[in-house]
Amino acid sequence: MVHSHEDLEVWKRAMDLVDSIYGITNQLPDSERFGLVSQMQRASVSVPANIAEGCGRESTKDLLRHLAIAQGSLSELRTLILITQRRNYVKKEVTTENLKLSETVARLLSGFRRSLRKKLSEG
Repeated sequence: MVHSHEDLEVWKRAMDLVDSIYGITNQLPDSERFGLVSQMQRASVSVPANIAEGCGRESTKDLLRHLAIAQGSLSELRTLILITQRRNYVKKEVTTENLKLSETVARLLSGFRRSLRKKLSEG
């Protein structure tokens, strides 16, 4: 199993995404505090948290399940980022930057999941 989730590039980039999302949510109107702000923060935190939890589990299957949950949270987050753009709450450049970061996390997650599935099928 993985020695530490903190050594994983996917976890590091997911943590960067959390920081960035908290920056966005600070720009949202107060009326969104219990809507988009809360939802975006929860979805962003879910990504590295599920990576960490999966790494702390005893089996590769458990890790894969938590990585799938992280992938779902990431998809939710991408939608929420687009909603902030559609509502004109943040500048398009901010949206673009965060979507690029989320794509990086998605690519890393996908590669990690693929390598784990291969490991499972071989052993």
